[in-house]
Amino acid sequence: MSTLSHFDQLLQAAAAQSQPQQLLFVFAAARLPDDATPAQRAGFDAGQGGVLEPLACVDKTPDELQSFQALVEEARSACPPWQVVFIATLAGQDGQPPAASRVDAALARMVEGLRAGDLAPYMALDPQGEPLVFS
Repeated sequence: MSTLSHFDQLLQAAAAQSQPQQLLFVFAAARLPDDATPAQRAGFDAGQGGVLEPLACVDKTPDELQSFQALVEEARSACPPWQVVFIATLAGQDGQPPAASRVDAALARMVEGLRAGDLAPYMALDPQGEPLVFS
């Protein structure tokens, strides 16, 4: 018996909604702040700490996505190396998908939220599709 990945579950849930859904993705990488202390630099060099820098964002309908691996491959060719993708959904209205202006505004809010450290509203996956939890 195979287990659905978190991404596959998200696609299924989006497809099952009564209104068309748009999936929103923000790809980000950890970086060291310019004013980092020596202790922060040492931690970052050891793979801990840093701040998340949004690198690229894209929106897709559930039908445009065959797999998480396909999304990863597309992202590899379109943006710098990333360590985490944040995912949200945006519902349409009256059977229509969300307007492009709503999608753009939602992506801008995601980017600003991530820059402010507000990670809780989003699903976060690493490049292998494993869920990430930030504390």
